[in-house]
Amino acid sequence: MKMTLPRRLLLGAALAMGLAGTAAAEFPERQITLVIPFAAGGSTDVVGRIVADRMSKSLGQQVIVQNVGGAGGSLGGQQVAKADPDGYTILMGTVATHALNPLILKQKPYDPVTDFAPVSLLVLVPNVLAVHPDLPVNTVQELIDLAKKEQLAYASSGNGTPLHLSGELFKSMAGVDITHIPYKGSGPALTDVLGNQVPIIFDNLPSSSGHIASGKLKALGVTTKERAPSFPDVPAIAETLPGYETYSWNALFAPASTPPEAIAALNKAALEAMADPEVAKRMGEFSATIVASSPEDLGKHVTAEMAKWEPVVKAANVSLD
Repeated sequence: MKMTLPRRLLLGAALAMGLAGTAAAEFPERQITLVIPFAAGGSTDVVGRIVADRMSKSLGQQVIVQNVGGAGGSLGGQQVAKADPDGYTILMGTVATHALNPLILKQKPYDPVTDFAPVSLLVLVPNVLAVHPDLPVNTVQELIDLAKKEQLAYASSGNGTPLHLSGELFKSMAGVDITHIPYKGSGPALTDVLGNQVPIIFDNLPSSSGHIASGKLKALGVTTKERAPSFPDVPAIAETLPGYETYSWNALFAPASTPPEAIAALNKAALEAMADPEVAKRMGEFSATIVASSPEDLGKHVTAEMAKWEPVVKAANVSLD
């Protein structure tokens, strides 16, 4: 009888300690999947793999990349929106997944605000207008002049993507008709342009930068207001078409209702990744501007981007089933 009370106390204490240990278990306890909503080889894939590698070190668990291309990023976005809200499946979101698709698609696979929990806005990325070296143009104006004489085509990473709309805005402002050839990501689009199957491409600067530097592509202009620091000799398209401006961005999102502690851990790892000198160097090589925001600021950014792109989408008359 003398052993009964102490034993019960000991068992109760052990049980309480076990429950407390379970409750205090820190996120993450296993590997995390980062869904890249485009094919391998594009800008989002490049940024995603750099960030995933560095976040793995901060989190103490591997962040693996899964490419889910198609439908302008919607397939990958939908996969994460419907994933378990536990923080172990996250999305490398873009202006396409969280601003353009909701405006363009007739059938909405997800809501960019209510179906996701923002984690961090990582980088802003310039786009670039480039051509195959065999195309007999060296400037934006020469391309415009040629397009008024001959039927040309341009490649993009897909219908409704920022690169597609960059091309449509260019056509509208330049007064030319260039046929749009959509692909399932920048990688496949680049393959055909490098092979001269399509002579022109609107692409993210990160995915094209190596080909531009090697001379396999000829860059005519960047889509930002000012020239990109990594390619100072490449003019801004706005130098020929005043007022022209587009750019892309990459940000991390988790499914809605993901626990705050998981969001906090992911945000902390993302900020540490973007503060790493080696990561900053890699981003600087293709003129990606590091932002590394809070979840709250990313939420505000998504709202502002949808408002910015809505008139552009209407002017381009882009609508997809």
